[in-house]
Amino acid sequence: MSDSWQSPGAGAGADADAGAGAGAGAWDQQGPPTEAAWGHTHPGHPGYEENQVYRAYEGYPAQQASQDYPQQHAYPVQQVDQAQLAYQSQQSYQAEQARRAEQARGARQTPLAPPRADPAGLADRTAREAGVPDEAGEADEAREARGAESRLGRRRASAPEPEAPAEGGRGAARRTLRTVTRREAHRHRRAGFVKVVAFCAATAAGSMLLLRGNEALDRLGSPTVPDSAAGAPAAVVDAPDPGRVLQVVAHPDDDLYFMNPDLRYSISAGHPVTSVYLTAGEADGINAGAGKAATTRPDKPAYAEARQNGIRAAYALMATGDRSSPWQRTVVPTKGGGHAEVDVLVAKPLVNLVWLQLREAGTVYDDAPDSLHGLWDGRVPRLESMLASGTPVKQRFSYTKDQVVQTLVGILEQYLPTTVRSQDPTPGRLPDTKRYTDHQDHVYGARFVQLATAAYAKDVKDRPHFAVQNYVGYVNGSLPSALDPAEAKEKLDILGTYAWLDKQNHCQSDAGCGDLKVSDQPGGNRWSESINYARGTGTTWLTSDKDHGLWAFKVLDGQVALWHRPGLVGRWKGPDLLPGTGMDPGVSTVTLPDGRTAAFGTRTSVGTRPADYRREVVYVVQKRPGAEEFTEWQSLGTPETADESWTSDISAPAVSVDGTGQLAAYVRDGAGTLRGRVQHADGTWGPWEKYGGTDLHGSPVTATDGAGRRMVFAATSKSVAGWGQPKPGAPLGPVTSTGLPDTTLPLTAQGREGGVRLWFRKPGSGNVRTALVTGEGGLKVSQMTDLGGLQGFGAVTASGHVLAGRTAGGQLGSEAGSGRPWERSPLMFVGAPSSTMTGRSMVSLAVVGLDARLYVTSSPDAPDAHLAPWQPVGPRNTAL
Repeated sequence: MSDSWQSPGAGAGADADAGAGAGAGAWDQQGPPTEAAWGHTHPGHPGYEENQVYRAYEGYPAQQASQDYPQQHAYPVQQVDQAQLAYQSQQSYQAEQARRAEQARGARQTPLAPPRADPAGLADRTAREAGVPDEAGEADEAREARGAESRLGRRRASAPEPEAPAEGGRGAARRTLRTVTRREAHRHRRAGFVKVVAFCAATAAGSMLLLRGNEALDRLGSPTVPDSAAGAPAAVVDAPDPGRVLQVVAHPDDDLYFMNPDLRYSISAGHPVTSVYLTAGEADGINAGAGKAATTRPDKPAYAEARQNGIRAAYALMATGDRSSPWQRTVVPTKGGGHAEVDVLVAKPLVNLVWLQLREAGTVYDDAPDSLHGLWDGRVPRLESMLASGTPVKQRFSYTKDQVVQTLVGILEQYLPTTVRSQDPTPGRLPDTKRYTDHQDHVYGARFVQLATAAYAKDVKDRPHFAVQNYVGYVNGSLPSALDPAEAKEKLDILGTYAWLDKQNHCQSDAGCGDLKVSDQPGGNRWSESINYARGTGTTWLTSDKDHGLWAFKVLDGQVALWHRPGLVGRWKGPDLLPGTGMDPGVSTVTLPDGRTAAFGTRTSVGTRPADYRREVVYVVQKRPGAEEFTEWQSLGTPETADESWTSDISAPAVSVDGTGQLAAYVRDGAGTLRGRVQHADGTWGPWEKYGGTDLHGSPVTATDGAGRRMVFAATSKSVAGWGQPKPGAPLGPVTSTGLPDTTLPLTAQGREGGVRLWFRKPGSGNVRTALVTGEGGLKVSQMTDLGGLQGFGAVTASGHVLAGRTAGGQLGSEAGSGRPWERSPLMFVGAPSSTMTGRSMVSLAVVGLDARLYVTSSPDAPDAHLAPWQPVGPRNTAL
């Protein structure tokens, strides 16, 4: 969240990260938020006194802090005895592996493989001290040789030796990050998957029938039957690789505010999770709430330490249920020439924290040259470190722009993630002042991640494919609540731990055990109530052709990946990366009148100058129906005048073909209005037209009704706006208020029942809702229905009788018939699911897992149908 969030009444000159909580009531007004409503005003800035409107989170008053967080939760952060630490690590790891093996036998899921990276050397050190060989009986010398070949160690062999921690960490401080070889990783995975061999053999024949249409599905045997509560997990024929998640955020707590509950889901499911913090988050150095800010002495290193302590407590709580669970903290050299602190949770070594400790901006949007923004723009040649008072890193350093990128590349090389989570690099600006709608550190930190992932994808060959997920930041406070009350309370509890509500010195640190700046209102500006993806929310990336073949388009490694199955019985192929880099998450497909498939997305280009940063709408078209050859990417440009105006804040394109065969693409621009281009009969495109609307959020959706009339819809913070053609081939009519209630992002649209049916979620619930919109004589809404669900958030895909979307817990939930209980799949995935009709009587459904692998299933389009077992496509995603 914050480099400098301040509660009301803070001393003059303190920076307000977002003025979290300020102006909450202003979101009840119509129209887009203004700067005053946004809550960016803070002490020392005009308008502060008029904007001290803070909304406390119900059920979490400060006076209940001591009851919610009793003293028995105390935990020490200081260094622990190394032998005891190693023993605890090994014991907890073995216990965790045993638990996962038992879970795999019961739920037919794969036990988690050991992490590729063991930054603190815990597993190796434990085995050496115990004199126990590894699984293959390899000698300690061989393991040491492998460690010496670690990427980060190899590339930084000449780096200065870091100082050792003050207590108990001399050996660990001199270890660089270790890399498990592919042979080791394969052996670990093989050992894990032995536990599901019997299941795979028993279902292999049935899984092959998944490709053979209705007749095959009739022979699948007994379907998965939902239990009485939330629905039993649907089987996965070849259990997924766990996948490795790496998050990069600007400040300590950005992950807790904007990436949770995805973060908690990933940890709970046992995925290796590493969070990287670019800045120290030192703000003004005052670790105090509103009442004591004026009398608290500023101490930037100490405040940075307190925030680190709060993050460690929150992660320990998520991973073990105990905020006192200890961490192993060590120092590693970075590829950029500096040093990073790496923290490994002893009880769960798959949970890592990496602290880069660069100086933060100290202000949301005001000019601050010594910042990630200033470094990006070239206003400063180097950005200095800001070391927390408790960090084992003792040697100060500074980074150039390229060194920041190389540091992140080195981390990516070490952890080899299959899912990279980042903040939004183009969040837009406030309409009235043109100031950022998000913190400048969030914006430019995310842009550094873009550069790093592009360099990693280009230069590092021995790596797995990876997907990227971007997250909405401060704007969440202006949108309807995306989480149901139970999820919101769980998220708030974690934030309460970070905020150190009980003020007990459980971490044994003079700096403090959490971030007291947010303790007055841990939920921020309603951020604890929501989570939204900035990109990759579309549900039209899976499509079928006239021969019942399937085509899937998702972005991996910054390129559009293509998977293809020819016909009902063909063999899947892919992923094949289409030429062209810089692709943003999110692809939309459309079938052209001649049967060819076209895929649309946005592309980011970054030049040497700040003004060279640019996003544009691009598309490719099949060279002929059914062909795996596509044209080169063609650009439709952008309706934005410049990145400096709206931070290139365009949505993903929504595309459709009307009854005359006319193709059109629509985006939401940075001003929150609808823009679009229409293709002429000769193949040329018209200009970007203005279609109006205000306060539009997310990406628009489009579909055609039974008469071939195109309709376009976009969510606002209060309702849904719509546009429609009076007849096929005509321009869109004026923006129309649908009268629908407020809805969470995003929308899904499909032509059905003579009109266009919309699906969306009920705010504060997660329930799926639907309504039918007809276009005769103007847009008219009917049949508003609540379909229930398994809570959750995000996009819902709909084809035939099948509905599917993310559930509470992060897994895929599906309903295979009206009134049927929802079923839960074990799959956790990136972005949104997608489905399509394959022929007239088959529904195909697909997701891309956290392992960046495609998973597909099918179902007859019949009221009593069930989904077949999930089928992974292609080899396991380990290394290229």
